[in-house]
Amino acid sequence: MAATPSRLATFEDCPRRYRYAYVDLPRPPKGPPWAHNSLGASVHTVLKQWYDVPVPQRRPELMSALLRGAWVREGYRDVEQERQVYRRVVGWLKSYVDMLPAEPFGVERTGAARTAVMTLRGRADRIDDRSDLVIVDYKTGREEPTEDDAAGSSALALYAFAAERMFRRPCRRVELHHLPSGTVAAAELTEQRIARQVARAEATAVDIREAKRAVAEGADPDEAYPALGGARCGGCDFRAICPEGGS
Repeated sequence: MAATPSRLATFEDCPRRYRYAYVDLPRPPKGPPWAHNSLGASVHTVLKQWYDVPVPQRRPELMSALLRGAWVREGYRDVEQERQVYRRVVGWLKSYVDMLPAEPFGVERTGAARTAVMTLRGRADRIDDRSDLVIVDYKTGREEPTEDDAAGSSALALYAFAAERMFRRPCRRVELHHLPSGTVAAAELTEQRIARQVARAEATAVDIREAKRAVAEGADPDEAYPALGGARCGGCDFRAICPEGGS
């Protein structure tokens, strides 16, 4: 089966949310947009478009122009909050310019790798070429990520696994670049750690396949894709339509 780190993570977090997001047709309506998602989408678009501009034009002031065109407005409480966040993000991006390589190996490059259980596809924010390949993931949340976050990230490990297989280059270093603080949380992944994350992803892929099979054979979709509830419900796009999440 085809799998992506995002889909696998969604199922692990809550099978019901996975069902609403990827299985049910027509797709259930999502709740109101979240400001932090809009912010993240804006930043990722700017950092991709930066590399569409000729190198001589890549100056810090370019970030302001790119952000104006990429800004996603949905989800903010009011215009004043949006303006305050916008000004902060411009500052983050201008400060980050010096950390951007002139020509990375790939920007939002899709990689794929096949295992005995799944075909894994993933799109890393950036892949750098520093003799070996390095996976870079941009972060815009409030909490500053740690080295443990980088080392324990299943998504980063799966990106590294796919990149190494696809490009036939060593890829063991993974980095979380936190734009609000200007810090980098990095980890050197061992072959064993990557193998454990791949095995975990394969187990989740099997669970997804079994849930789909159960529904095809007549099982109640709510039982095949249970809602796990708890604090995760607070930020779920489908809280309003989920009986367990809305309670």
